[in-house]
Amino acid sequence: MTTELRKRVYTTPPGVKLVPVASIPDPGARNVVLQIGEAFFHGFLVHKNGEVRGWVDRCPHHGLPLAQKLDQYLTPDASMIACSWHGALFRVEDGHCLGGPCVGGRLTPWPVEVLDGIVTTA
Repeated sequence: MTTELRKRVYTTPPGVKLVPVASIPDPGARNVVLQIGEAFFHGFLVHKNGEVRGWVDRCPHHGLPLAQKLDQYLTPDASMIACSWHGALFRVEDGHCLGGPCVGGRLTPWPVEVLDGIVTTA
């Protein structure tokens, strides 16, 4: 049996319906994987204070996905996004790294919007 690495992409086309905004706790986060052709996009959504933001699921430190457990992207108090591998901490509002091994770095934004209660790629 051979193992192939699945190609990743880091952008998505606009207009893809993802999940109902009501299905993401506020505050809370949700993992999203989309197949785009033969490749896969890995992202996550953060719902906080009535707003939804999207981020590419890739830490700027080593390029790993941030969460080791499904949907566990936020610190216990839900004040920041946390990389579970090396402890980097990111602001929810702009993805700027404030602590850990990639201070000064940023998460890559993933444009999303809420249309008629559904989180959709923008």
